[in-house]
Amino acid sequence: MQIHKRLVIYVQGYDPRGLAEYYRMFRREFRRTCELYGLTGKVGSPQNDPKRFTTAWDVTTNGDGWQVETRYLFLRWEDIIRQDFARPVWWKIVQMYRTWGGLTLLNGVVWRMLKAHWRFGLFSLYPIVLLTAWLLLGAFVGTLCMKLVTSLGAPALVANIVGTVTGLGAFASMLWLTEPHTYLLYLCDDGVSTYQFAHRQRPDWEARMEVFAGYVVDAVRDSKADEAIIVGHSSGSFLAVDVLDRALTRDPQLGSHGPRVRLLTLGANLPIIGFHPEANWFRNRLRRLAVAPDIDWVDYQSRHDIMNFWPFDPVVGHGIVLEDDERRNPLVVSVSFRDLWKPGNFGFRRWRFFRAHFQFLMANERLGAAYDYYLICCGPLDLLTRAMEPQEAIAAMAAKTGPDRDRTTAG
Repeated sequence: MQIHKRLVIYVQGYDPRGLAEYYRMFRREFRRTCELYGLTGKVGSPQNDPKRFTTAWDVTTNGDGWQVETRYLFLRWEDIIRQDFARPVWWKIVQMYRTWGGLTLLNGVVWRMLKAHWRFGLFSLYPIVLLTAWLLLGAFVGTLCMKLVTSLGAPALVANIVGTVTGLGAFASMLWLTEPHTYLLYLCDDGVSTYQFAHRQRPDWEARMEVFAGYVVDAVRDSKADEAIIVGHSSGSFLAVDVLDRALTRDPQLGSHGPRVRLLTLGANLPIIGFHPEANWFRNRLRRLAVAPDIDWVDYQSRHDIMNFWPFDPVVGHGIVLEDDERRNPLVVSVSFRDLWKPGNFGFRRWRFFRAHFQFLMANERLGAAYDYYLICCGPLDLLTRAMEPQEAIAAMAAKTGPDRDRTTAG
């Protein structure tokens, strides 16, 4: 289907950077995509709605014989995320152990993750393992200093105080000095908050998602677009599922009138919600979207991203049983980052886990890839055509750009 107007509704994941960073990234990566494919385009200024938790910008993209106008609607909840980040460090640490070291292990969620995708399962254990390592290091330093002070003849009370202070100092130093590289405190907040959401202990999250559902219904109803795509990346994937299901509750005919409605999940980690035994409410949302007659759902995954589940069927993998003729969604598509990056960049980038995870939202460096986020948002082909007939999408763009326009991007 040829697209002339498109509505993209982006549900951000658990990321405190919010609008400013995502708008800069969109504008930068869109420009790189245009350079790669020989397109021209313009990204408008962000427009804040003072009465809503939204910011929107317009994008015009021109190619050989086509023009697409995209309305990009960014749903905002970084105010809630930043409130989470303001919680005391001691609280984060205690809750991290309570969540991951206790309740989650007892619930069997980690074991189910390891069985579904061992690399993500190991990654889920990384924060608790690293936090324990820093605590043990602090205890070692504190004990060493305590014994040293004792050997110098100091009273036991003084030695204990010195040991405690130096031990806590060593732990705090390792925590803060390595945070820009380990993201440990961020992962503490993320893990605890996700657990709370799975157990429906976050009324503030749920209230905002309900508001977002109303925005989706309003935006689709008022749009003159040919297709409307609700996008969720990373933890935004399970939030996009939640928002769209709530929107369908408000308007059961959503997608049967106006633009065709598509759900696009990228680098998804749906099981971090759906694998909790108490999250039957979320599995019911997956079930409803799997059979929704007027919604198309495409789920892009990559084996080169350890922060998503690959290979994983969001329906079967959650134990949801449907008849073959009943199920419509999702269409699961595997993405190889080898096709997106210059060969010299692949070996380095695949080990930069957070950078690799965000590749789903960044420009490609090579032509001829079936997946391209900016062509999904701003290109002339509809989402299902790109996903179901990738060779047609590749041929359509290659014919206009030639075979040798690979772009080199700094690491």
